[in-house]
Amino acid sequence: MDTDLHLRTYGADIVTDRHVFAQLVLPVSGAVLLDIEGRRGRLDPLRAACVAPNTWHAQCGIGTNQSLILDVEPAAMAHPAWDRMLDRPFMSLGPGARKLVEFMGVMRTQAFDRGLLRGWVPLLLDTIALDAPRPASRLAALMASVEAEPGLAWTTDSMARHAGLSVSRLHALFRTELDSSPHAWLRGVRLARAQAWLADTSRSIAEIALAAGFSDQSALTRALRDATGMTPGAYRRANRHG
Repeated sequence: MDTDLHLRTYGADIVTDRHVFAQLVLPVSGAVLLDIEGRRGRLDPLRAACVAPNTWHAQCGIGTNQSLILDVEPAAMAHPAWDRMLDRPFMSLGPGARKLVEFMGVMRTQAFDRGLLRGWVPLLLDTIALDAPRPASRLAALMASVEAEPGLAWTTDSMARHAGLSVSRLHALFRTELDSSPHAWLRGVRLARAQAWLADTSRSIAEIALAAGFSDQSALTRALRDATGMTPGAYRRANRHG
């Protein structure tokens, strides 16, 4: 399964469930009563819970309520926060965690991007369970945001601000994690997105250039010719799908 995010409302009737994946219950309004194999807690926007895989749990709502339910793919269970959360499944949410939950709630109501979600999950787990977000988690969230919207006016400075890092720390992380620079990685993301759109859509080359983050069609042409030896038109003809 993939990590997934749902927005749910619980009624007054008690509902029992068990599933093979882990789950985070993150209320955004109202309150929910949750029983995890005899451990009971009241959840609200200041208090969340973690349900371990294959664990029986039951919940009911108190009045009007809404919760974000994060189904977590097995690969995400390698995060160091899980040991702490599985041992103490009911947890308080500080201001940083609440801000991330609010962001994810907005993300869920708009065009839903699973890549963006996967990038933000480590940062959420860090913020909930660890003393401070790890630099690698900040980097993952930044990369997911850029990949979701490559056409925004990203620069090394704006990427550093988005990640809450200094420019020098951002450069060091890119070198350590990706053996690249922020600028080179950004250029690669934009070029890959433009290539995908050229092959898979009928959008004009000028429109693709701007949507992918290039200043104009000529800038895309230069970048694509440097990488592949082809112009956008030639690349489209050689790689057209369907």
